[in-house]
Amino acid sequence: MKNPKDSFIRGRIRSLKFAFKGLWILVTTEDSIKAQLFFAVIAVILGFIFDISLTEWAIQFLAIGLVLVAEACNSAIEEVADFVHPDFHVKIGLIKDIAAGAPTFAALISLIIAGIIYIPKISTLF
Repeated sequence: MKNPKDSFIRGRIRSLKFAFKGLWILVTTEDSIKAQLFFAVIAVILGFIFDISLTEWAIQFLAIGLVLVAEACNSAIEEVADFVHPDFHVKIGLIKDIAAGAPTFAALISLIIAGIIYIPKISTLF
């Protein structure tokens, strides 16, 4: 909640505090975020092993960010849906399924990007 006595700078600092709190909640409680962070670490390690270019690093981090943002949005939508209607409901189930599609799209796109970056590098080994 916005405090009317806060200056612009103080308001931004408070916003950052809430943002980092949300980030911490995601990282410590959401299994999907933990799994995606695991895959992100694997991708970073592979980036060092295969000595990818700066452009490839940038694209890889954009893909990682895309997946993590999609997972976070999906988690938020699921939390709201569960709050609004805690019991099973067909429409809530549909909403949650559609929301789950976003990180699925993001993950598929990131796999394509990983293939574009790493398949040529792996094929040169053989």
